[in-house]
Amino acid sequence: MAFKTIGVVGGGTMGQGIAEMLAARGLEVLLAEKTMDKADRAIEMISLSLDKQIERWALTEAERKLILGKIKKTDSLQDMAACDMVIETITEDLNAKKHVFFQLNQICGPTIILASNTSTLSVTEIAAVTTNPGRIIGLHFLHPVAKIDLVEIIRAMKTTDETFEETRRFVDELIQKKSIKVNESPGFITTRLICTLINEALHTLSEGVASAEDIDNAMRIGYDFKYGPLELCDRFGLDSVYSALEGMFRDFGDIKYRPSFLLKQMVRAGHLGVKSGEGFFRYDKDGDRL
Repeated sequence: MAFKTIGVVGGGTMGQGIAEMLAARGLEVLLAEKTMDKADRAIEMISLSLDKQIERWALTEAERKLILGKIKKTDSLQDMAACDMVIETITEDLNAKKHVFFQLNQICGPTIILASNTSTLSVTEIAAVTTNPGRIIGLHFLHPVAKIDLVEIIRAMKTTDETFEETRRFVDELIQKKSIKVNESPGFITTRLICTLINEALHTLSEGVASAEDIDNAMRIGYDFKYGPLELCDRFGLDSVYSALEGMFRDFGDIKYRPSFLLKQMVRAGHLGVKSGEGFFRYDKDGDRL
């Protein structure tokens, strides 16, 4: 299968990162949002990301133009029919994802691979709303997409060998990232492990063992983490971490996945991390620590 044009459904943080990365790899990208205003905003954020790279001498103006030129926008899922693969990156809401895949199943030809970037939800359950669940697969990119070279490929119950092998070739050879095979399980590998660490850091903070700064420094300096667990929580979004933990707690029934009450309080207060400007730490509009 030749992968030339990749559809990306959802222009949020992950959708922007995936679209930018794919275009930088030379692929044509069709980015879909609910409205053209939202699509314009997504392109604007991608452009801002590229501008920052120019400032760091990591990109030239010519390369910036080339990347942006490869990203087209749309507010209609019907346009996904022209893509060779479609990657869904909308919010972590099972019913919303199922609705998107139900539509894509009707729009896209039977050989087009339909992938979800879900970090916690059941790809098998998403695939169940389609008439060809063998072509449905999980393709979990990590944030920031351009900098992290790992992709979890999640096999659902009915994902075919052909779909898996083509997807792995796409990841390993075409976009040159390291793929790992994951047999479907709540939270897969990365989300399951990092959310457990974040949750324990939250318990440590709420028990008054140490300050947020010192907890993060302990892991950042002591174990060479780029970010400590609490800043990671801020960058993932406290609401997203809360949702992931609740899902794993529900599916596994193990108390270690029960979200910290502190996390629940902060979500209720609207302190969602980078996206709201304040979580365990404060951030400017560009997502940099204040």
